[in-house]
Amino acid sequence: MEVGPRMRSGLVGKGMINPRLDLLTDFTFQRLARLLEPIAPPAGERPIDLSIGSPQHPVPALLTETLTAHAEAWNRYPPAAGTPAFRQAAAGWLGRRFDLPAGLIDPDRHLLPVAGTKEALFLIALVAVPEAKDGRRPAVLMPNPFYNVYLGAAVMAGAEPVLLPATAATGHLPDLAALTPALLRRSAVFYLCSPANPQGAAADLGYFRRALELARAYDVLLVVDECYSEIYPSEPPAGVLQAAAMAGGDLANLLVFHSLSKRSSAAGLRSGFVAGDPRLIGAFARLRGYAAAVQPLPVLAAATALWQDDAHVAVNRDLYTEKFRLANARLLPYFGPVCPDGGFFLWLDVGDGEATARRLWQEAGLKVLPGVYLGRPGADGENPGERYIRLALVHDLATTVDALDRLVAAISRR
Repeated sequence: MEVGPRMRSGLVGKGMINPRLDLLTDFTFQRLARLLEPIAPPAGERPIDLSIGSPQHPVPALLTETLTAHAEAWNRYPPAAGTPAFRQAAAGWLGRRFDLPAGLIDPDRHLLPVAGTKEALFLIALVAVPEAKDGRRPAVLMPNPFYNVYLGAAVMAGAEPVLLPATAATGHLPDLAALTPALLRRSAVFYLCSPANPQGAAADLGYFRRALELARAYDVLLVVDECYSEIYPSEPPAGVLQAAAMAGGDLANLLVFHSLSKRSSAAGLRSGFVAGDPRLIGAFARLRGYAAAVQPLPVLAAATALWQDDAHVAVNRDLYTEKFRLANARLLPYFGPVCPDGGFFLWLDVGDGEATARRLWQEAGLKVLPGVYLGRPGADGENPGERYIRLALVHDLATTVDALDRLVAAISRR
């Protein structure tokens, strides 16, 4: 049927747009683009982008080889649950990496592939946030600063985002002892990131065990984003599944998310997985049948090969370790120790993150992310990221040295 002018004008009214979108600010990098748009970097200086956590290390040859070997499968629809080989490889890696008891993760009941963890972390809120909790609007808990997807997920699921200070005073992780019973009773989801983005702090097993206890006592889904777990300078960070194993192996109220983006420098592959509570895995699989991208069979084959191989991960980790050694040596006089527990970010207190980002772009050709874009004002009215900048040490060694030299020169001119 032809749509007339009157009908067309009715279709473009405000009712077509979900009003919850108005509660979201522009995404992080759109804000950064607007901040720097009026400023030109120094003429003749090659700009270096340290704002985005997009790994620039060489892609493992195994990835390309496996994609090529499975090229005949591009013309087939893939199964939503992935292949048995993928699920077994991911479960096997979890067992090796976190020394889990045999059988804790059943590849067919406890694990699903996802097309990168970003969309999965968003969609899980649509599974786990009810219309009401404890007779009130549900709350979704998250650290502050945070990965912006957590906030977007809470808002679009109709929940109230509750920002938990994750500052130097709390060890850059939310203070679990500060969570009140009244808040926990109406909480539906608790997002945690360890090692944390942007601060790099890693939770220990005691912290994870307490978080699990609270989640189960108040029927909250604990969502643990561990996508930076394979980049660390010394000791491997603990994983929440280790804490679950220590508590008897119960996976209730727990989902953990892992990705190949950082572990294997394969962000463009868009491959990860979620593991945990079988009831929630089943519900998530049902939603994903309607709403989520499914990984093509060649991608699943490449991901399977990468999860089975740990050698390339050690090489990747050594490159990051060397860069953080250099960063510590150069920046110690200005910031003290800067090496995180895990991940590849520097989180530097510069007094005013936005002003420093503008100055580093103008004076040094360095694009860095103001920490204020990764946080929101808390109950005290303060944004905990306001004083900080985040730098992603994702480039090759020579580019990283150049960036550190420029940063030190700019700081020295203050």
